[in-house]
Amino acid sequence: MNRTLGHRAPLLWIVLPFLAGLGAGRAGLPAPVPWLLGGALLASGLAAWATLRNARAWAGLLALAMFLAGDASHALHRRHLPVREKLPPREAELELRLERVFASHWPNRLTGLARVTAAQPHLRELQGQRLYVSLSLPPGQPLPIVSSRLAALGVLTALPADLTSDTFDGYLADSGVNFRLERGRVLQDLAPANAYRRFCAATAARFEVILTLDTGQRRPDLAAAYRAMVLGRQQELSEEQVREFRLSGTMHVFSISGMHIAAIALALQTGLAALRLPRLVALALELGALWLYVDITGTAPSAVRAFVMVALLRVAFTVRRPLNPLAALTASMAFVLLAAPLQVFSASFQMSYGIVAALILLGLPLDEAWQAHWAPFRSLPPVTWRWWHRWTTNIWDKLRSSAALGLSAALVGTVTGLHFFRMFTPGALLVNLALIPLSTGVIWAGLLSLLTGLTGLEAWSALFNRAALVILWLSEQAIAAALRLPAMWFEGRFRQPWLGEAAFVALLALLLAGYALGWPRRLGRFWPPFAFLALLLLCTVKF
Repeated sequence: MNRTLGHRAPLLWIVLPFLAGLGAGRAGLPAPVPWLLGGALLASGLAAWATLRNARAWAGLLALAMFLAGDASHALHRRHLPVREKLPPREAELELRLERVFASHWPNRLTGLARVTAAQPHLRELQGQRLYVSLSLPPGQPLPIVSSRLAALGVLTALPADLTSDTFDGYLADSGVNFRLERGRVLQDLAPANAYRRFCAATAARFEVILTLDTGQRRPDLAAAYRAMVLGRQQELSEEQVREFRLSGTMHVFSISGMHIAAIALALQTGLAALRLPRLVALALELGALWLYVDITGTAPSAVRAFVMVALLRVAFTVRRPLNPLAALTASMAFVLLAAPLQVFSASFQMSYGIVAALILLGLPLDEAWQAHWAPFRSLPPVTWRWWHRWTTNIWDKLRSSAALGLSAALVGTVTGLHFFRMFTPGALLVNLALIPLSTGVIWAGLLSLLTGLTGLEAWSALFNRAALVILWLSEQAIAAALRLPAMWFEGRFRQPWLGEAAFVALLALLLAGYALGWPRRLGRFWPPFAFLALLLLCTVKF
């Protein structure tokens, strides 16, 4: 039996029905919130009673309780205002607290997400609502920082009810936003940002200066891609760069996500291990520094999710618990759903968790099965190997592992790419096999540049910046060469928008079922997910 199979994740009994309840709430399942919460409380009580009676009904009752709780959670976080949604756009003066600031190409414009803290009497029902804001700033006023309180005047527009996830309005709705406040201006600052947020903003500005040392004039395009990769500032990429990265399926390396957090965590762990610190002290320093990086670079939801996942794995390793990636993934998802349940409908949530789930459920078992069947020099005892035996084995191990993990990630990436971006990029697998190691090198060079720059060693910082630009140049050349190959990408979409969501859910259910059954030979071993994807492309996708 594969070592990568058989991991248990009891939290799935809670997470999966809760996700189903969120989906039902988004689909408009009608039920008052008090009834949903009362039903969830009753079902959970009956589940507890069933466990005391050793009755098997506890599982179904628990699933029902979490389903109802998920439906109620969607209603509570979405906070629809049907009366307001039917009104035409109108001018509104509101007091806001900034929750997230989006990067803008115009220095005198504020765009982001905010929450209404006070409103005029005829708008009092808007208190507590989240808004998307796009407002001009007074001349000379710097860009406000997250947690600032502002008075603003603008045109208030309700988002339409029928939205799909592949639009910006759909993204806003799935973030719990019901209204836009645009075509207006910031009237005044009511309260400055707190000290911690000011520290994060000042440090982010310092980071940008350090990463620009000896790079801004040499190759401005590569310097912009460097800052985008290390700081997650995609707005600095040119239109041509965005096009190339999208068509090659490599745009994910320019948002702070699992690859960035894992690479930085590994670097911090290696550096702290050299100091011989106590395990718990080293863990606290590593996670503290990692969270500072997440906060300084904008606290993107994808970065927060990756941090939770890495933190759970690192804590388990430090306290010497058995490594269980499936349980860590489920626990990470449970934390995120408690804090921001509507994230489950976003493209980044589905792509990040879907791809990691595919790696755990399919990629690792597939890699281990290939290792058992196609190990080189199996008939030779390892003690008799020469240097070329070891080199060949190491190269084969890396290629085999990369192929298994890449194919499993491509399953989810294909479905979500067609659903959210209307792109089918079959060449992304090969490009990512080359680009991810190079991107990791850029991230490590950026981390070393920041560390040396913060300590005053600017010459060393400039050296690491130049090294990063060389790696980025190689990456751009590889992407440009790959895009000249035939059949690297196609425009395509599902024939109906709901087919994308259904395909994503069905694919994950198939992966989970195969993992739970141990990928048995009688059911085709690892072929069913790939056969399912082939049927999807043939029957449900319009190219």
